[in-house]
Amino acid sequence: MLGLGGARLALSFVLNYEEGGEHTVLNGDPHSEIYLHEVPGGTPRQGERDLSTETQFDYGARSGVWRILRLFAERNLPLTIYAVGRALELNPTVARAFTDQGHEVASHGWRWIDYRNVPEDMERAEIARCHETIARLCGQAPLGWYTGRISARTRRLVAEHGGFLYDCDSYADDLPYYVKAGGKPLLVLPYTLDNNDMKFAVPPGFSSNDGFTQHLTDAFDTLHREGGRMMSVGLHCRLAGRPARAAALARFLDHVCRHRDVWVARRAEIARHWLQVHPPQE
Repeated sequence: MLGLGGARLALSFVLNYEEGGEHTVLNGDPHSEIYLHEVPGGTPRQGERDLSTETQFDYGARSGVWRILRLFAERNLPLTIYAVGRALELNPTVARAFTDQGHEVASHGWRWIDYRNVPEDMERAEIARCHETIARLCGQAPLGWYTGRISARTRRLVAEHGGFLYDCDSYADDLPYYVKAGGKPLLVLPYTLDNNDMKFAVPPGFSSNDGFTQHLTDAFDTLHREGGRMMSVGLHCRLAGRPARAAALARFLDHVCRHRDVWVARRAEIARHWLQVHPPQE
């Protein structure tokens, strides 16, 4: 069971900071990005920039991230940031804001790409590069890892790199659990793709802002009623940071704040609690 101080539910809010790490010829890629923006899909532009798509990602870094940070600051709620190393490198101001406001910054890969066909040596090097970049820009090394679009070897490479308290590349449970990686136990904190604003940009997804709020509320109420569970909520600066969706998110945050028996926590805090209460069995 999972809980702290009598809490019935451990709730983790994750803000994905990816803007600037996506596919673009500016990053040396052969084509433009087609995933998780307002007009997803289609055919990528080969060898040239897609200015319309680039400006949608720009919105997340210029406006959306700050709107979401304000929502959480107004309610004194913590976030875990899944930070793409290249994105932070392009915007060190937001990296400082994350740490200055007390949020946890975890690793989300050096680039926001699919690592399935990336050569092993390159993936290993980019895990190290992301870790170093976050430590340098945020003043603290990341304790968590989430790639998202993983390769068959990602978890092993993360474990071999070392220094990570937990891994989030799973959607398998409502509780943390252990796997063997690199010959030793690795704590997995499952993430979510349904309690996630990405459903605004993939079919079938949310067709209304009220649908987003209701989905999160129903998940929260179910897990709260069951007790001893963990819930994750995934957010993206360029999606939930848009004004209408931010209003939908705010309604859910207010629903959460009306409950005193919920532990809203950074993922590293949940990991430390689980490691202490449920240590791995060697």
